[in-house]
Amino acid sequence: MVKICCIGAGYVGGPTMAVIALKCPDIEVVVVDISKPRIEAWNSDTLPIYEPGLDDVVKQCRGKNLFFSTDVEKHVAEADIIFVSVNTPTKTRGLGAGKAADLTYWESAARMIADVSKSDKIVVEKSTVPVKTAEAIEKILTHNSKGINYQILSNPEFLAEGTAIEDLFKPDRVLIGGRETPEGRKAVQALKDVYAHWVPEDRILTTNLWSAELSKLAANAFLAQRISSVNAISALCEATGANVSEVAYAVGKDTRIGPKFLNASVGFGGSCFQKDILNLVYIIDPEKLREIGFIVYSIGKPLDAWLKDMPAVA
Repeated sequence: MVKICCIGAGYVGGPTMAVIALKCPDIEVVVVDISKPRIEAWNSDTLPIYEPGLDDVVKQCRGKNLFFSTDVEKHVAEADIIFVSVNTPTKTRGLGAGKAADLTYWESAARMIADVSKSDKIVVEKSTVPVKTAEAIEKILTHNSKGINYQILSNPEFLAEGTAIEDLFKPDRVLIGGRETPEGRKAVQALKDVYAHWVPEDRILTTNLWSAELSKLAANAFLAQRISSVNAISALCEATGANVSEVAYAVGKDTRIGPKFLNASVGFGGSCFQKDILNLVYIIDPEKLREIGFIVYSIGKPLDAWLKDMPAVA
């Protein structure tokens, strides 16, 4: 039996592993976390998070092929595939403070994996991480490998609060990125086989590692740009007497654009939007942005301020 272990029993790890367990009864899935109260909640009748349908999924699988435990090292050592779904908050100090992601928890998880592993592992990035995180994690694992082979995959989540279970049951796409080597392709196929239990093959996309990592950030950046754009249109509507709801509805009827994320509001929030855009802002050189004609809207920073700060290209 294939064994999967997920480090992190939070909003992403818990629901994702519950659905994998439900759809893959031939796979043993264990979610581990150092927080005893959180694991106790997952093993109780009152789950630590609320998502429509989650209770039913957990109750169908828990104790059969889905388990929640604080014995992190034991289950990591036994797993064939390890999902890492730990917190990646924005740094509050040091280089990149206020923009770059703090990978402290990820690095600690990687060192622990290297310390306890006795067999080859597939390590899957599930947390939202900056591009090239896999390279840093790879260095930690290989430096402490003791002859064990690790393959790092990127499998970003695309869940929305309130529809997470439905998003997992019927995803727009499942994205898996890996190294373009025989070993890397084999690891990608192993994870693809897990999702193939219920996801149509044409919705399982495979890319190289960096494309998968960047796609998560880029997707949220595109959505944020749509919200920023319709908010800018809202200001024009106020000045001209137009109705922004009517304008958005008319624009959204264009099949090239579509109606989603065209509701004017005070702005956008959510941890993923904020972290992903900050990560993009941090890694991109403004001068290069000018050259390729791409504009990033910073959180709370008007477009004209960005244009003013960005150097002109002759």
